[in-house]
Amino acid sequence: MAQVKAGRYMAGTVTEELAALRNPLPEPGTVTPEDCYDDACEQALEQRKRDTLRLEAASDDQQIDPLLLALDDLKAQKEAVDAQIRQLLPYGRVPRQPSLRAGGARPRYRIQLLRGAHRLQRAGDPAGHRADRQGAEPAAP
Repeated sequence: MAQVKAGRYMAGTVTEELAALRNPLPEPGTVTPEDCYDDACEQALEQRKRDTLRLEAASDDQQIDPLLLALDDLKAQKEAVDAQIRQLLPYGRVPRQPSLRAGGARPRYRIQLLRGAHRLQRAGDPAGHRADRQGAEPAAP
């Protein structure tokens, strides 16, 4: 496969390319402090090596395409993040006692604010619309 965006990943095995796509090198100027840029690149390269070895071992062991394994792994990560969001949302809706360390009471958040912060939609309403007798119209934020 061809190189994508100079230096993003090199042609190699499928597992090496998948690992490179999942662990891109940071763009210059995006790492702070700037003197840590080389360390950040080194960490990304080390993670690529670990991912490559893991994908190769799993695909050899299970006789499954490495791309499917990588997609399954990302799906599991997405589900874990969704579960964490579902745990945090109720926390934002419950009033708390004033905290001495924080210097006061924590605000009570409105669900619309929390939903908007993560582009979430109402439960059971994947389109973000509500039906009314005239037809469907967008839900109010």
